[in-house]
Amino acid sequence: MYLPLILLAILWAISIHTVTAFLFSANSARPFWNTSILGPRFLASAFASGPALIIVALQVVRGLMRYPVSQSVIDTLALIMAISLQINLFFVIAELFTHFYNEGAHAASLRYLYLGLNGFHALTPWIWTALGLNLIAVGMLMIHPLRRHVVTLNLACGLTILGIWIEKGMGMVVPGFIPTPLGEVFEYSPTLSEMLIALGIWALGALIFTLLAKAGTAIESGQVRA
Repeated sequence: MYLPLILLAILWAISIHTVTAFLFSANSARPFWNTSILGPRFLASAFASGPALIIVALQVVRGLMRYPVSQSVIDTLALIMAISLQINLFFVIAELFTHFYNEGAHAASLRYLYLGLNGFHALTPWIWTALGLNLIAVGMLMIHPLRRHVVTLNLACGLTILGIWIEKGMGMVVPGFIPTPLGEVFEYSPTLSEMLIALGIWALGALIFTLLAKAGTAIESGQVRA
């Protein structure tokens, strides 16, 4: 039963990220999102941060639950992650060149994000931090010995997850609203309530995965039978 579910999951993954990107890019009042490369960027970043999270989870399952996870699986995921992260960074460069070379009113959000606009630059440290984390991670992943070493691989996974999370939140969703259609700039910073909600979502996901992983490994290892 695994193969049909895997194929279905692949289609779901691609369609979910594509539809999400279409929902953003279809908003004509927000020119920052009106780009055809938004869908590919969603997919590339997902195929980088997703395997990074899976690599960490599989190592936890192998270490704490004593379930035999093949090292070849982790190596394959690390290779997918390395290629996807390079593609994601290439898309970022392509978008920056397009907007800044022929800069118009539609590039105001991008200029505010990366360089600041009229003295406002609250989001600038966020996006440069995300790019820095992703560049360090891709540098580690492109060097074969570092990608095969458990410490540097886990460090690259952590940097990728954090970098993509910042890039897609503070670097993609928020600047779409700045400046407003009237040209006004209202700067944003996360509140304590928003950070707690985000942590709660991550905690709920971790709880669900933990329960399913405990049940799944017990069944697969033969400890639990019908």
